Amino acid sequence: MWKIAIVDDERQVLQGMKRAIPWEQLGAEWVGEALNGADGLDVVRRTEPDIVITDIYMPAMNGIDMIEQLRKEGYDGKVIIFSGYSDFEHARQALRFNVSDYVSKPISVPTLKTILTKVIGELAQEEENRLKQGEMEQKLSLYEPFIEKEWVRSAVVGTLDSSYREAGRLPEPYRYWTDTRHVTIGIDLIRDARVSAFSLSDWNLFRFAIRNIACEVARKMFGSLEYTELHSTRAVLIVHPRPEEPVELLDKKLHELGVKLIDAIKCYLKLVVRVGIGGMKPQWQHIPESTEEAFRAIELRSGRRDPVYALYAYQEDEDEHAYADNLFSVKFYVELASAIKASQETEAKKLVADYMSRMELQKAMTPESVQILASELWGVFTYCLYEAGVLLNDLVPGEQITKELVSLTGPEQLTEWLSDKITLICSSRQWRGNSKHRQVVDYMTGYIHEHYAEDITLAELSEKLYISRNHLSIIFKNITGETFNNYLTRVRIEKARELLLQRTMLVYEVAERVGYKNVPYFSTLFKKITGMNPTDLIK
Repeated sequence: MWKIAIVDDERQVLQGMKRAIPWEQLGAEWVGEALNGADGLDVVRRTEPDIVITDIYMPAMNGIDMIEQLRKEGYDGKVIIFSGYSDFEHARQALRFNVSDYVSKPISVPTLKTILTKVIGELAQEEENRLKQGEMEQKLSLYEPFIEKEWVRSAVVGTLDSSYREAGRLPEPYRYWTDTRHVTIGIDLIRDARVSAFSLSDWNLFRFAIRNIACEVARKMFGSLEYTELHSTRAVLIVHPRPEEPVELLDKKLHELGVKLIDAIKCYLKLVVRVGIGGMKPQWQHIPESTEEAFRAIELRSGRRDPVYALYAYQEDEDEHAYADNLFSVKFYVELASAIKASQETEAKKLVADYMSRMELQKAMTPESVQILASELWGVFTYCLYEAGVLLNDLVPGEQITKELVSLTGPEQLTEWLSDKITLICSSRQWRGNSKHRQVVDYMTGYIHEHYAEDITLAELSEKLYISRNHLSIIFKNITGETFNNYLTRVRIEKARELLLQRTMLVYEVAERVGYKNVPYFSTLFKKITGMNPTDLIK
């Protein structure tokens, strides 16, 4: 509803105008009135109307002076002057203060309606323009963190635009890459029964927790690092050893980092991960090679080395034939996941066809390997939909997939099977709708994990995203399965648990660090969510 205030020293005019304006037809409402300019100022300040209708000659303060003061105070609403005098000087001043219309009294009802319709139309157009501009600016700021994350991921897996690689161009935050060496550490979360039972909100919580722990552990040993998630249960940590660091010392340090990552994630989160260490690369353009090496080490050598710690390091001179024939490809999996998330059916099918052609040329496809690859790729599809709050079982029952996987024996069958499943997913109305909302929820969860110690609210994010608070609440609940406030509380309590387990801070210090000034309230929440008192963890 458009808000209108009326200022006129004749009470009869005020009442007559209130009766004459077709409020409902214009989508407008009366919000206040005054008999002079001084009181009019107070009315406008208090009610913030979209339109002010005012006379000029009034006691205490005239209409022109009132308008001038309002403009000085930043009022940018529409002003219409209805005056019993046709005064050129006043009309000139009115133009200076950006008055929408200057009309002589008396005024007919049709003329009044025409003027208000025109002014309200201008307001609506300005509002639309503001929204478009705001949406554009917000989209730029909203996608900025995604763009930066996507750049790192692309640099790590080898999907970066060739112009970057060939010209050696780096964004400002990563220019230091030219002066360091690079090692990729692959982190693969084992999807046991507990992990498989995670809800989407639980998975988000643990995903961020793994990132926090990995970065915290690595930062104590390496000054420079990046972390990026790939697909399914895999993530990558990139560390940048100093050029002067001896290789023997670096190998020992990387092994120690791998062990600490596994231990810390198991201790704080009760999750089991496998860690692979890729080869060291002197140039950043070769980081994707280190990434492939890290995960191939995990895939090929799991169970043969360091079974206690599930830590595997790539060795260039060992089992080269096995590495060459291995079906696993980080780059392919990430590209396919990105195409599915964007509902790019044609691109996803082309990626599969090209990849299968390369596998056939290598003659690396046996019936067993076909089924393993099919199972892996079905996992990628499942994760893509899961991230958007869609269960793949709702589209295709798990029992049906199990039967179909067993029947796949050759690359042609696998290509056709994957193509059918890509069409099924991308044409799903449920998937198309949720994938758009997922970007919004990704921003929201990321914002929570970065600003959990601050007094953040759904209303604040509503303004940032230009989505109504109620609609945003529904989107968040539909995607994550829980309310915004509940998720924020769980993030804070999880971070508090990590801090308490370090035993370096008192309970009240931890409470303040995660955004709670009321310690008893914090302790009550902590007990409710974890089943323990905060003091139990620092004894």
